[in-house]
Amino acid sequence: MTAMLCATMWAQAPAQGQPQWKDRAEYDLVESVGKEADATKKIALLNQWKEKYPGSDFKKLRAAMYLQTYQALGQSANIYTAAKDVLAVDPADALALSMISYFTPVLANTSPEALDMGEKAANGILSQLGTIFEASKKPAQMTDQQWAQQKDIAEAQSYKTLGWIAMVRKDAPGAQTNFTKSLGKNAAQGDVSYWLGQTVMGMKKVELYPLGLFHVARAVAYDGPGAMGAQGRTQVDSYLKKAYAGYHGDDSGLEDLKKLAKAQPLPPADFKIKSVTDVQTEKIAQEQDAAKANPQLALWKRVKEELQGANGAQYWEAGMKDAGFGIPGADGTPKLTVSLVEQKSNKELIVAVADKTTPEMTLQLDAPLAGKAEPGTELTISGVAKSYTKEPFMVVMEVEKKDLKGWPAAAAPAKRPAAARKPGAAKRK
Repeated sequence: MTAMLCATMWAQAPAQGQPQWKDRAEYDLVESVGKEADATKKIALLNQWKEKYPGSDFKKLRAAMYLQTYQALGQSANIYTAAKDVLAVDPADALALSMISYFTPVLANTSPEALDMGEKAANGILSQLGTIFEASKKPAQMTDQQWAQQKDIAEAQSYKTLGWIAMVRKDAPGAQTNFTKSLGKNAAQGDVSYWLGQTVMGMKKVELYPLGLFHVARAVAYDGPGAMGAQGRTQVDSYLKKAYAGYHGDDSGLEDLKKLAKAQPLPPADFKIKSVTDVQTEKIAQEQDAAKANPQLALWKRVKEELQGANGAQYWEAGMKDAGFGIPGADGTPKLTVSLVEQKSNKELIVAVADKTTPEMTLQLDAPLAGKAEPGTELTISGVAKSYTKEPFMVVMEVEKKDLKGWPAAAAPAKRPAAARKPGAAKRK
């Protein structure tokens, strides 16, 4: 195509003021460039043209040919340089602008000059989107939907570049805005999700932390086109686990978060992750409600947690040992309602406090009980805590027989039948 263009331009006498070949040799050289199929050899010919005719009227054509050839070779740095050369001749060239925009974050050149150029290129593409993707310019083999998708991808790339530049410049709000716009146009960008997550969490605003965690989770979970590499996702996953547990208190809900983030690039409007404070507040509220509904159970759970904790022995010595334990009754005496688990003897009972079956307390009575009771029998006691073990957990209470209520009464002994009188026996007078 380039050769045909050159032949046409040579055959037709250029009008006054139009680009002119310096001589026939320049035309022949350019024609050979157009005919050369080997990209490496084509670069060598382009270099000859540039050396012999540095001031050629066809600088834009030459720069465009360099750009296309370096694209074929996949040489990122040279593509970027060639695109700059095109823009030096035509600042509005769409292909060159798109190459500068694309390669700005890829090459990661953070010099002020490179950032400024990338910003101008990205904004240049955004300002020309309507023109670049006019319906009349749609390739015949593309559907309308495919052409619209190409426009979205170009727009997403421009916002990605603007977001990256803002991130490098420490403009977190600007980076957040542009990265979000980019994902809205093209969801298949794992790196953008990660950058967005890092940017949001880097703001150090507690209310935005869930949003940041969502985007990092997206970078970890998304594995479709445009995803981060497997090794990169594994590394980010380690970071995500620590960050999530630090905010939420543990990893509960993390897998659900990953599933949600994998399914969509942006969180739903009502998205929320509970913080450690939220979890503790809910726990306290639940405990308060439970205490109102069943004060004994709430008390027992709290005491059991303390006794099984690291400072259990200190808690026992300071507040429980040799003291009454339970919920004060009408007479002010602490009382507990328990369930019989096992009757070890007529003076020792194993009972459950939190439920009907878990052995948690041993009752040692001062006097024997008459008869037996079935497991699950509900008893009310008043007693004094004497000892405990952490593993297996057991609290020993001394209880006076008179302070144990609910023990079934022993069956009365059967009466002996009266002796029968002998028939005919008469009383003596």
